[in-house]
Amino acid sequence: MQNIPSTLTDWLALLETMHPKAIDMGLERVAQVKDRLDIRFDCPVIIVGGTNGKGSTCAMLESILLQAGYRVGLYTSPHLLDFNERARVDGEPASDQVLVEQFAAVEEKRGDVSLTYFEFTTLAVLRLFAQAKLDVVILEVGLGGRLDAVNVLDADVAVVTSVDIDHTEYLGETREQIGFEKAGIFRPGKTAICGDPVPPQSLIDHATAIGADLWLFGRDYNYAGDKQQWNYGGRSQRRNSLGYPSLRGANQLLNAAAALAALEALRHRLPVGAQEVRNGLVMVDLPGRFQVLPGRPTVILDVAHNPHAAATLAQNLKHMAFHPYTYAVFGAMQDKDISGVIAQLKDLVDHWCVTDLPLPRAATAEQLRQKLLEAGVAPKAQAGSERTIQTFSSPAEAFANARSRAGENDRIAVFGSFLTVAGVMEARRAEGLS
Repeated sequence: MQNIPSTLTDWLALLETMHPKAIDMGLERVAQVKDRLDIRFDCPVIIVGGTNGKGSTCAMLESILLQAGYRVGLYTSPHLLDFNERARVDGEPASDQVLVEQFAAVEEKRGDVSLTYFEFTTLAVLRLFAQAKLDVVILEVGLGGRLDAVNVLDADVAVVTSVDIDHTEYLGETREQIGFEKAGIFRPGKTAICGDPVPPQSLIDHATAIGADLWLFGRDYNYAGDKQQWNYGGRSQRRNSLGYPSLRGANQLLNAAAALAALEALRHRLPVGAQEVRNGLVMVDLPGRFQVLPGRPTVILDVAHNPHAAATLAQNLKHMAFHPYTYAVFGAMQDKDISGVIAQLKDLVDHWCVTDLPLPRAATAEQLRQKLLEAGVAPKAQAGSERTIQTFSSPAEAFANARSRAGENDRIAVFGSFLTVAGVMEARRAEGLS
Protein backbone atom coordinates (compact mmCIF):
# COMPACT_ATOMS: atom_id res chain seq x y z
CA MET A 1 0.00 0.00 0.00
CA GLN A 2 1.41 3.38 -1.02
CA ASN A 3 -0.16 5.66 1.58
CA ILE A 4 -0.57 4.15 5.02
CA PRO A 5 -3.38 5.95 6.90
CA SER A 6 -2.33 7.83 10.01
CA THR A 7 -5.70 8.01 11.81
CA LEU A 8 -8.17 5.38 12.95
CA THR A 9 -10.97 7.05 10.99
CA ASP A 10 -8.98 6.88 7.76
CA TRP A 11 -8.00 3.26 8.41
CA LEU A 12 -11.61 2.19 8.96
CA ALA A 13 -12.75 4.01 5.83
CA LEU A 14 -10.05 2.25 3.83
CA LEU A 15 -10.84 -1.19 5.25
CA GLU A 16 -14.46 -0.82 4.12
CA THR A 17 -13.24 -0.88 0.51
CA MET A 18 -10.22 -3.22 0.56
CA HIS A 19 -12.04 -6.54 -0.08
CA PRO A 20 -14.60 -7.17 -2.82
CA LYS A 21 -17.10 -8.75 -0.38
CA ALA A 22 -18.18 -7.40 3.01
CA ILE A 23 -18.59 -10.95 4.34
CA ASP A 24 -16.37 -13.70 2.91
CA MET A 25 -16.62 -16.77 5.11
CA GLY A 26 -13.52 -18.96 5.50
CA LEU A 27 -10.39 -19.27 7.62
CA GLU A 28 -7.63 -19.89 5.08
CA ARG A 29 -6.72 -16.25 4.41
CA VAL A 30 -6.98 -15.23 8.07
CA ALA A 31 -4.86 -18.20 9.19
CA GLN A 32 -2.19 -17.33 6.65
CA VAL A 33 -1.79 -13.77 7.93
CA LYS A 34 -2.11 -14.88 11.58
CA ASP A 35 0.90 -17.16 11.09
CA ARG A 36 2.89 -14.35 9.47
CA LEU A 37 2.08 -12.14 12.46
CA ASP A 38 3.08 -14.98 14.83
CA ILE A 39 -0.03 -14.48 16.98
CA ARG A 40 -0.13 -16.95 19.87
CA PHE A 41 -1.42 -17.05 23.45
CA ASP A 42 -0.04 -18.73 26.55
CA CYS A 43 -3.10 -17.73 28.59
CA PRO A 44 -6.57 -19.32 28.44
CA VAL A 45 -8.72 -18.33 25.46
CA ILE A 46 -12.53 -18.27 25.82
CA ILE A 47 -14.55 -18.02 22.60
CA VAL A 48 -18.25 -17.21 22.85
CA GLY A 49 -20.72 -17.72 19.99
CA GLY A 50 -24.50 -17.95 19.71
CA THR A 51 -27.43 -16.31 18.01
CA ASN A 52 -28.26 -14.10 20.99
CA GLY A 53 -26.68 -13.60 24.42
CA LYS A 54 -23.03 -13.82 23.43
CA GLY A 55 -22.32 -10.15 24.14
CA SER A 56 -23.91 -10.38 27.58
CA THR A 57 -22.00 -13.57 28.41
CA CYS A 58 -18.71 -11.98 27.35
CA ALA A 59 -19.44 -8.89 29.43
CA MET A 60 -20.16 -10.99 32.54
CA LEU A 61 -17.00 -13.02 32.09
CA GLU A 62 -14.94 -9.87 31.71
CA SER A 63 -16.51 -8.19 34.74
CA ILE A 64 -16.01 -11.19 37.04
CA LEU A 65 -12.43 -11.82 35.93
CA LEU A 66 -11.53 -8.14 36.36
CA GLN A 67 -12.96 -8.26 39.88
CA ALA A 68 -10.69 -11.25 40.51
CA GLY A 69 -7.68 -9.16 39.56
CA TYR A 70 -6.84 -10.74 36.22
CA ARG A 71 -5.59 -8.91 33.15
CA VAL A 72 -8.40 -9.41 30.62
CA GLY A 73 -8.63 -8.83 26.89
CA LEU A 74 -12.17 -8.69 25.45
CA TYR A 75 -13.02 -8.56 21.74
CA THR A 76 -16.63 -7.94 20.72
CA SER A 77 -18.52 -6.75 17.66
CA PRO A 78 -20.18 -4.76 16.31
CA HIS A 79 -19.63 -1.51 18.17
CA LEU A 80 -22.33 1.03 18.98
CA LEU A 81 -20.62 4.42 18.90
CA ASP A 82 -16.84 4.01 18.62
CA PHE A 83 -14.80 1.25 16.98
CA ASN A 84 -12.53 1.24 20.07
CA GLU A 85 -15.37 -0.47 22.01
CA ARG A 86 -14.47 -3.69 20.17
CA ALA A 87 -11.03 -4.07 21.81
CA ARG A 88 -10.86 -3.77 25.58
CA VAL A 89 -7.80 -4.37 27.74
CA ASP A 90 -8.36 -4.39 31.51
CA GLY A 91 -11.85 -2.99 30.99
CA GLU A 92 -10.74 0.01 28.93
CA PRO A 93 -11.20 0.51 25.17
CA ALA A 94 -7.99 0.50 23.14
CA SER A 95 -6.76 3.95 22.09
CA ASP A 96 -6.77 5.17 18.50
CA GLN A 97 -2.95 5.18 18.50
CA VAL A 98 -2.65 1.57 19.65
CA LEU A 99 -5.16 0.40 17.05
CA VAL A 100 -3.46 2.34 14.25
CA GLU A 101 -0.15 0.67 15.14
CA GLN A 102 -1.77 -2.78 14.98
CA PHE A 103 -3.49 -2.03 11.67
CA ALA A 104 -0.15 -1.00 10.18
CA ALA A 105 1.42 -4.26 11.41
CA VAL A 106 -1.33 -6.35 9.77
CA GLU A 107 -0.98 -4.38 6.54
CA GLU A 108 2.77 -4.94 6.51
CA LYS A 109 2.42 -8.71 6.87
CA ARG A 110 -0.66 -9.51 4.81
CA GLY A 111 1.16 -9.14 1.47
CA ASP A 112 -1.16 -10.08 -1.37
CA VAL A 113 -3.75 -11.70 0.92
CA SER A 114 -7.06 -9.83 0.66
CA LEU A 115 -8.93 -9.46 3.97
CA THR A 116 -12.42 -8.24 4.81
CA TYR A 117 -12.95 -5.39 7.27
CA PHE A 118 -13.81 -7.90 10.00
CA GLU A 119 -10.89 -10.22 9.25
CA PHE A 120 -8.36 -7.39 9.14
CA THR A 121 -9.59 -5.76 12.35
CA THR A 122 -9.84 -9.13 14.14
CA LEU A 123 -6.19 -9.88 13.38
CA ALA A 124 -5.18 -6.41 14.57
CA VAL A 125 -6.99 -6.90 17.89
CA LEU A 126 -5.58 -10.41 18.35
CA ARG A 127 -2.06 -9.06 17.82
CA LEU A 128 -2.75 -6.30 20.37
CA PHE A 129 -3.89 -8.90 22.90
CA ALA A 130 -0.93 -11.19 22.17
CA GLN A 131 1.45 -8.35 23.04
CA ALA A 132 -0.42 -7.23 26.17
CA LYS A 133 0.71 -10.00 28.57
CA LEU A 134 -2.86 -10.93 29.50
CA ASP A 135 -4.12 -13.56 31.93
CA VAL A 136 -7.17 -14.43 29.82
CA VAL A 137 -8.59 -13.56 26.40
CA ILE A 138 -12.36 -13.48 25.70
CA LEU A 139 -13.43 -13.41 22.05
CA GLU A 140 -16.95 -12.96 20.73
CA VAL A 141 -17.75 -14.69 17.45
CA GLY A 142 -18.82 -12.27 14.73
CA LEU A 143 -20.98 -14.53 12.57
CA GLY A 144 -21.71 -18.24 12.95
CA GLY A 145 -18.63 -19.93 14.33
CA ARG A 146 -17.02 -22.55 12.10
CA LEU A 147 -15.86 -20.09 9.43
CA ASP A 148 -15.69 -16.92 11.54
CA ALA A 149 -12.32 -15.17 11.72
CA VAL A 150 -12.21 -15.56 15.52
CA ASN A 151 -12.21 -19.34 15.06
CA VAL A 152 -8.67 -19.13 13.69
CA LEU A 153 -7.69 -19.60 17.36
CA ASP A 154 -8.26 -22.75 19.41
CA ALA A 155 -10.47 -22.07 22.41
CA ASP A 156 -9.65 -23.59 25.80
CA VAL A 157 -13.34 -23.10 26.56
CA ALA A 158 -15.96 -22.49 23.86
CA VAL A 159 -19.46 -21.30 24.74
CA VAL A 160 -22.52 -21.37 22.49
CA THR A 161 -25.18 -19.31 24.25
CA SER A 162 -28.21 -19.94 22.05
CA VAL A 163 -29.11 -21.26 18.61
CA ASP A 164 -31.88 -19.67 16.61
CA ILE A 165 -32.68 -18.54 13.10
CA ASP A 166 -30.53 -15.64 11.86
CA HIS A 167 -28.07 -14.98 9.01
CA THR A 168 -29.73 -17.78 7.03
CA GLU A 169 -27.90 -16.87 3.81
CA TYR A 170 -24.61 -17.83 5.46
CA LEU A 171 -25.53 -20.35 8.16
CA GLY A 172 -28.54 -22.28 6.86
CA GLU A 173 -32.26 -22.04 7.37
CA THR A 174 -32.82 -24.50 10.23
CA ARG A 175 -31.64 -24.69 13.83
CA GLU A 176 -29.88 -27.94 13.00
CA GLN A 177 -27.86 -26.36 10.21
CA ILE A 178 -27.09 -23.28 12.29
CA GLY A 179 -26.23 -25.40 15.33
CA PHE A 180 -23.56 -27.21 13.33
CA GLU A 181 -22.02 -23.88 12.31
CA LYS A 182 -22.04 -22.61 15.91
CA ALA A 183 -20.45 -25.86 17.16
CA GLY A 184 -17.49 -25.21 14.87
CA ILE A 185 -15.79 -23.31 17.71
CA PHE A 186 -15.57 -26.51 19.80
CA ARG A 187 -12.20 -28.29 20.01
CA PRO A 188 -11.20 -31.91 20.70
CA GLY A 189 -10.54 -32.53 24.39
CA LYS A 190 -11.55 -28.99 25.38
CA THR A 191 -14.59 -27.74 27.27
CA ALA A 192 -17.59 -27.00 25.05
CA ILE A 193 -20.53 -25.33 26.80
CA CYS A 194 -24.02 -25.01 25.34
CA GLY A 195 -26.35 -22.63 27.15
CA ASP A 196 -29.35 -23.30 24.93
CA PRO A 197 -31.93 -25.28 26.96
CA VAL A 198 -32.94 -27.15 23.78
CA PRO A 199 -29.68 -27.70 21.91
CA PRO A 200 -29.80 -28.82 18.27
CA GLN A 201 -28.81 -32.45 17.84
CA SER A 202 -26.25 -31.35 15.24
CA LEU A 203 -24.35 -29.44 17.93
CA ILE A 204 -24.33 -32.44 20.28
CA ASP A 205 -23.30 -34.78 17.48
CA HIS A 206 -20.42 -32.56 16.38
CA ALA A 207 -19.11 -32.19 19.92
CA THR A 208 -19.25 -35.98 20.33
CA ALA A 209 -17.62 -36.64 16.95
CA ILE A 210 -14.57 -34.47 17.68
CA GLY A 211 -14.24 -35.56 21.32
CA ALA A 212 -15.04 -32.22 22.94
CA ASP A 213 -16.02 -32.18 26.63
CA LEU A 214 -19.62 -31.05 26.19
CA TRP A 215 -21.41 -29.31 29.06
CA LEU A 216 -25.16 -29.07 28.53
CA PHE A 217 -27.46 -26.75 30.45
CA GLY A 218 -29.77 -28.84 32.65
CA ARG A 219 -27.44 -31.84 32.58
CA ASP A 220 -23.96 -30.61 33.52
CA TYR A 221 -24.83 -27.26 35.05
CA ASN A 222 -27.97 -25.41 36.08
CA TYR A 223 -29.35 -22.55 38.10
CA ALA A 224 -32.22 -21.99 40.52
CA GLY A 225 -33.46 -18.85 42.20
CA ASP A 226 -36.16 -16.73 43.75
CA LYS A 227 -36.87 -13.01 43.57
CA GLN A 228 -33.99 -12.11 45.86
CA GLN A 229 -31.08 -14.27 44.73
CA TRP A 230 -30.03 -17.28 42.68
CA ASN A 231 -27.68 -20.26 42.84
CA TYR A 232 -25.43 -21.90 40.27
CA GLY A 233 -24.70 -25.62 40.29
CA GLY A 234 -22.07 -27.19 38.05
CA ARG A 235 -20.24 -30.50 37.81
CA SER A 236 -18.07 -29.87 40.85
CA GLN A 237 -18.77 -26.33 41.96
CA ARG A 238 -21.69 -24.49 43.50
CA ARG A 239 -22.19 -20.74 43.75
CA ASN A 240 -24.89 -19.79 46.26
CA SER A 241 -26.63 -16.57 47.26
CA LEU A 242 -25.76 -14.69 44.08
CA GLY A 243 -27.27 -11.33 43.26
CA TYR A 244 -28.97 -10.90 39.92
CA PRO A 245 -26.80 -9.53 37.10
CA SER A 246 -27.12 -5.79 36.54
CA LEU A 247 -27.98 -6.63 32.92
CA ARG A 248 -31.77 -6.71 32.84
CA GLY A 249 -33.85 -9.22 30.98
CA ALA A 250 -35.42 -12.64 30.97
CA ASN A 251 -32.45 -14.60 29.59
CA GLN A 252 -29.64 -13.12 31.63
CA LEU A 253 -29.53 -15.97 34.14
CA LEU A 254 -29.02 -18.40 31.27
CA ASN A 255 -26.11 -16.25 30.09
CA ALA A 256 -24.74 -15.86 33.63
CA ALA A 257 -24.91 -19.63 34.23
CA ALA A 258 -23.00 -20.28 30.99
CA ALA A 259 -20.36 -17.76 32.09
CA LEU A 260 -20.02 -19.47 35.48
CA ALA A 261 -19.75 -22.86 33.77
CA ALA A 262 -16.84 -21.49 31.71
CA LEU A 263 -15.17 -20.23 34.88
CA GLU A 264 -15.75 -23.59 36.57
CA ALA A 265 -14.02 -25.32 33.68
CA LEU A 266 -11.03 -22.98 34.10
CA ARG A 267 -11.04 -22.94 37.91
CA HIS A 268 -7.54 -24.45 38.24
CA ARG A 269 -5.99 -21.91 35.87
CA LEU A 270 -8.14 -18.90 36.80
CA PRO A 271 -9.50 -19.34 40.32
CA VAL A 272 -12.30 -16.90 41.18
CA GLY A 273 -13.77 -16.35 44.63
CA ALA A 274 -17.43 -16.14 45.59
CA GLN A 275 -17.37 -12.40 46.33
CA GLU A 276 -15.61 -11.69 43.07
CA VAL A 277 -18.41 -13.47 41.22
CA ARG A 278 -21.04 -11.48 43.13
CA ASN A 279 -19.29 -8.17 42.51
CA GLY A 280 -18.70 -8.95 38.85
CA LEU A 281 -22.35 -9.76 38.18
CA VAL A 282 -23.56 -6.64 39.97
CA MET A 283 -21.10 -4.34 38.19
CA VAL A 284 -21.39 -5.68 34.65
CA ASP A 285 -22.39 -3.08 32.07
CA LEU A 286 -23.38 -3.59 28.44
CA PRO A 287 -25.13 -0.77 26.57
CA GLY A 288 -28.01 -1.62 24.27
CA ARG A 289 -29.17 -4.85 25.91
CA PHE A 290 -32.53 -4.06 27.46
CA GLN A 291 -30.90 -0.89 28.75
CA VAL A 292 -33.45 1.24 30.63
CA LEU A 293 -32.33 4.86 30.69
CA PRO A 294 -33.05 7.16 33.64
CA GLY A 295 -35.71 9.86 33.31
CA ARG A 296 -39.19 10.17 31.83
CA PRO A 297 -40.62 9.02 29.56
CA THR A 298 -38.94 5.66 30.08
CA VAL A 299 -36.52 4.84 27.24
CA ILE A 300 -35.39 1.28 26.53
CA LEU A 301 -32.48 0.51 24.18
CA ASP A 302 -32.26 -3.04 22.83
CA VAL A 303 -30.38 -4.39 19.81
CA ALA A 304 -33.04 -7.07 19.25
CA HIS A 305 -32.87 -7.69 15.51
CA ASN A 306 -34.17 -11.25 15.05
CA PRO A 307 -37.38 -12.98 16.21
CA HIS A 308 -35.66 -14.82 19.09
CA ALA A 309 -34.27 -11.57 20.53
CA ALA A 310 -37.55 -9.77 19.83
CA ALA A 311 -39.44 -12.43 21.81
CA THR A 312 -37.12 -11.81 24.76
CA LEU A 313 -37.61 -8.04 24.42
CA ALA A 314 -41.39 -8.57 24.36
CA GLN A 315 -41.20 -10.68 27.52
CA ASN A 316 -39.11 -8.01 29.23
CA LEU A 317 -41.52 -5.24 28.21
CA LYS A 318 -44.44 -7.23 29.61
CA HIS A 319 -42.68 -7.52 32.96
CA MET A 320 -42.25 -3.75 33.29
CA ALA A 321 -44.63 -1.53 35.23
CA PHE A 322 -47.71 -0.20 33.46
CA HIS A 323 -47.21 2.46 30.78
CA PRO A 324 -50.26 3.98 29.04
CA TYR A 325 -48.60 4.04 25.59
CA THR A 326 -45.57 2.41 24.04
CA TYR A 327 -43.68 4.07 21.19
CA ALA A 328 -41.29 2.06 19.04
CA VAL A 329 -38.26 3.43 17.19
CA PHE A 330 -37.44 0.62 14.78
CA GLY A 331 -34.91 0.16 11.98
CA ALA A 332 -33.62 -3.08 10.49
CA MET A 333 -31.51 -4.68 7.78
CA GLN A 334 -33.32 -6.04 4.72
CA ASP A 335 -31.88 -9.53 5.20
CA LYS A 336 -33.43 -9.94 8.64
CA ASP A 337 -36.74 -11.65 9.39
CA ILE A 338 -38.51 -8.32 9.81
CA SER A 339 -41.97 -9.88 9.85
CA GLY A 340 -40.86 -12.26 12.58
CA VAL A 341 -39.60 -9.37 14.72
CA ILE A 342 -42.82 -7.41 14.21
CA ALA A 343 -44.94 -10.45 15.08
CA GLN A 344 -43.34 -10.63 18.53
CA LEU A 345 -43.89 -6.95 19.35
CA LYS A 346 -46.91 -5.69 17.41
CA ASP A 347 -49.38 -6.21 20.26
CA LEU A 348 -47.18 -4.24 22.67
CA VAL A 349 -46.60 -1.13 20.56
CA ASP A 350 -49.11 1.67 20.05
CA HIS A 351 -47.09 4.06 17.89
CA TRP A 352 -44.41 2.99 15.41
CA CYS A 353 -41.65 5.40 14.35
CA VAL A 354 -39.80 3.47 11.64
CA THR A 355 -36.56 4.73 10.21
CA ASP A 356 -34.13 4.52 7.33
CA LEU A 357 -30.57 3.50 8.26
CA PRO A 358 -27.28 4.68 6.71
CA LEU A 359 -26.38 1.39 4.98
CA PRO A 360 -27.31 0.14 1.51
CA ARG A 361 -28.49 -3.21 2.87
CA ALA A 362 -30.86 -1.59 5.36
CA ALA A 363 -34.60 -1.79 4.86
CA THR A 364 -36.14 1.59 4.12
CA ALA A 365 -38.64 3.14 6.48
CA GLU A 366 -41.29 2.71 3.79
CA GLN A 367 -40.50 -1.02 3.51
CA LEU A 368 -40.87 -1.33 7.29
CA ARG A 369 -44.18 0.50 7.12
CA GLN A 370 -45.41 -1.97 4.51
CA LYS A 371 -44.33 -4.90 6.70
CA LEU A 372 -46.28 -3.43 9.60
CA LEU A 373 -49.38 -3.02 7.44
CA GLU A 374 -49.02 -6.63 6.23
CA ALA A 375 -48.85 -7.71 9.89
CA GLY A 376 -52.16 -6.01 10.59
CA VAL A 377 -50.75 -2.92 12.29
CA ALA A 378 -52.97 -0.29 10.68
CA PRO A 379 -52.90 3.47 11.23
CA LYS A 380 -55.93 5.10 12.84
CA ALA A 381 -57.23 6.47 9.54
CA GLN A 382 -57.48 2.97 8.08
CA ALA A 383 -58.65 0.85 10.97
CA GLY A 384 -60.20 3.17 13.51
CA SER A 385 -57.62 2.12 16.08
CA GLU A 386 -55.32 4.34 18.11
CA ARG A 387 -52.22 2.96 16.45
CA THR A 388 -49.98 5.05 14.21
CA ILE A 389 -47.10 4.39 11.85
CA GLN A 390 -44.76 7.20 10.83
CA THR A 391 -41.60 7.06 8.70
CA PHE A 392 -38.35 8.95 9.27
CA SER A 393 -35.01 9.34 7.53
CA SER A 394 -32.86 8.71 10.63
CA PRO A 395 -33.08 7.14 14.08
CA ALA A 396 -32.46 10.57 15.62
CA GLU A 397 -35.51 12.03 13.84
CA ALA A 398 -37.67 9.03 14.74
CA PHE A 399 -36.64 9.28 18.39
CA ALA A 400 -37.23 13.05 18.49
CA ASN A 401 -40.74 12.51 17.18
CA ALA A 402 -41.49 9.75 19.68
CA ARG A 403 -40.19 11.88 22.51
CA SER A 404 -42.27 14.87 21.42
CA ARG A 405 -45.48 12.80 21.50
CA ALA A 406 -44.87 10.54 24.50
CA GLY A 407 -46.26 11.50 27.89
CA GLU A 408 -44.02 11.29 30.93
CA ASN A 409 -45.62 7.99 31.98
CA ASP A 410 -45.24 6.41 28.53
CA ARG A 411 -42.24 4.46 27.26
CA ILE A 412 -40.13 4.48 24.10
CA ALA A 413 -38.54 1.21 22.97
CA VAL A 414 -35.63 1.69 20.57
CA PHE A 415 -34.78 -1.63 18.91
CA GLY A 416 -33.68 -3.45 15.79
CA SER A 417 -30.31 -3.01 14.12
CA PHE A 418 -27.29 -1.85 16.12
CA LEU A 419 -27.43 1.23 13.88
CA THR A 420 -30.89 2.10 15.20
CA VAL A 421 -29.73 2.05 18.82
CA ALA A 422 -26.44 3.73 17.94
CA GLY A 423 -28.27 6.54 16.11
CA VAL A 424 -30.38 7.30 19.17
CA MET A 425 -27.37 7.04 21.51
CA GLU A 426 -25.45 9.44 19.27
CA ALA A 427 -28.35 11.91 19.30
CA ARG A 428 -28.58 11.74 23.09
CA ARG A 429 -24.82 12.19 23.40
CA ALA A 430 -25.02 15.32 21.20
CA GLU A 431 -27.61 16.69 23.65
CA GLY A 432 -25.35 15.92 26.60
CA LEU A 433 -27.56 13.05 27.82
CA SER A 434 -26.34 9.60 28.89
